[in-house]
Amino acid sequence: MMSQKKSFAQVIVALGGLFLLTGCGQSQAKGTPKDQPLHVMLPSEPMTADPNKSADTNSSSVIRQVMEGLYAFDKNNKVVPGVAKKIVKPTNDGKRYTLELKKSAKWANGQPVTANDFVYSFRRIADPKTSAQNVSAYDNIQNFEAVQNKELPPSAVGIKALGKHRLQIDFARKTPWFNYLAATAYYPLNQKTVEKYGKEYGTSSQKLMTNGAYQLKGWKGTNNSWTYQKNPRYWNANKVKINKVVVKVTKEQNTAANLFQTKKLDEATLTGQYVKGHANDSALRHRMLGRMTYLTFNSEAKETSSENLRQAFSYVINRQTIAKNVLQDGSKPAKNLIPQGDQKNPQTHQDMAQDLGNLVPTDVKKAQSYWKKYLAEQGKKQVTLDLLVDDTDEDKHVGTYIQSAAEKNFPGLKVTVSSLPHAQHVSRSFDKKYQINLLGWTTRWLDSADFLSLAAADKPINFTNWKDQPFNASLQKAAQTDGQARYDNLVKANRRLMEVKGLVPLYQPAEGKLVNPKLGGIKYGLVTDVQYKHAYWK
Repeated sequence: MMSQKKSFAQVIVALGGLFLLTGCGQSQAKGTPKDQPLHVMLPSEPMTADPNKSADTNSSSVIRQVMEGLYAFDKNNKVVPGVAKKIVKPTNDGKRYTLELKKSAKWANGQPVTANDFVYSFRRIADPKTSAQNVSAYDNIQNFEAVQNKELPPSAVGIKALGKHRLQIDFARKTPWFNYLAATAYYPLNQKTVEKYGKEYGTSSQKLMTNGAYQLKGWKGTNNSWTYQKNPRYWNANKVKINKVVVKVTKEQNTAANLFQTKKLDEATLTGQYVKGHANDSALRHRMLGRMTYLTFNSEAKETSSENLRQAFSYVINRQTIAKNVLQDGSKPAKNLIPQGDQKNPQTHQDMAQDLGNLVPTDVKKAQSYWKKYLAEQGKKQVTLDLLVDDTDEDKHVGTYIQSAAEKNFPGLKVTVSSLPHAQHVSRSFDKKYQINLLGWTTRWLDSADFLSLAAADKPINFTNWKDQPFNASLQKAAQTDGQARYDNLVKANRRLMEVKGLVPLYQPAEGKLVNPKLGGIKYGLVTDVQYKHAYWK
């Protein structure tokens, strides 16, 4: 673990020198060859290429390049048919979807993608033996929760093949965001390949079978570079213009910017103050994310199971300072757990994030009052707490700010900041081997239930093991209703969560993208990754 003990001011000064090195624009060579590889980056390592076991953004980024679900996204980030022939409307009071699949859809080994491939995938992710961690996209499917709870066998999940290329999915309740789920989560699996490798499936490119525009090549599960190679058997391969995408894990912002300027990257991701440092670069594009960065407190550890501690940290943190001074990249201060643009009130069409108002204000006097209560209940005058963060520039800077704000205002507190590679950080989060944790969650569809489920008692992504009956009751009522009644229950759950600070939201991230001006077909959305299958050299 790495301890961070720099002051916030020192971080700002240190970064100022880096901007002088990276702020210049990039000059591009003329006449880019049409068959030139595309060089891109990820900010950290993926954990898996198994769609059933993916629980982190980097794994999702890899999977979306090499897999295709029932639906997909077009070049303008609109949902379009993927393996399915067309976008369908539900029947049976909005709870049944019947889809015809393309006969031209193939696996990379040439085998057809069939309805049974989706049935197998859905049953596998529902099976408790799979130990799937991110299952929120499947919650509404008929009998899914009962299978997860071992009350029914996996075969009871509401999906069945009506033929080789005809599929039926039944839901327990209306799911208006189905189209997003079908494009971002509902992937098929090649049963023979999965059974061949068992628990090792998806741990490397050799232990994987894909059906998307690209095949994953050269990923061994721990290395920092690999490629996406065009899949000649992809049903729409003739529209894929770039044959090879080279991916490099690049954690340091300055390194990413320098690699872009020396033409070793064609697309580079910048966050935090590096976005401001490249404000005048013509290659820079801005993007808001459907994501929330937040703090969790381990409720299984005596030192951090206290509501007084959660309240103290929430009130002492100035979210405006994080967004405007620490990050300086367009990130927005959190008002509650839901990011802006995620969900609207069905009646007023007001954004939920704005609808509820600021439920996490800064109030140092209140923070200090809660801190005194915390020390009293712990029976201590001095406490050392560890804050776990990713080993990225953004997380380190935010961690340093939190450390500084807390130590300045809480007598007797020492905060250490421990940074870990992303995969290790996520693993520690699931194992609850932390005290305070800086995390981020990116949604796959625009609905607040995905974020609120992060604190639900029965969900594996609840890293705190925090339980609250009123909160869970509101969330359960929301799951049993729809329309305005559902929205009102989600709002009630959000208010309760913020009242007791079950999670402590900080900011909705933004990012900058440096993009080679010779590269076309690159567009970014709130919840959609760029699809390299749409990219082309101008």
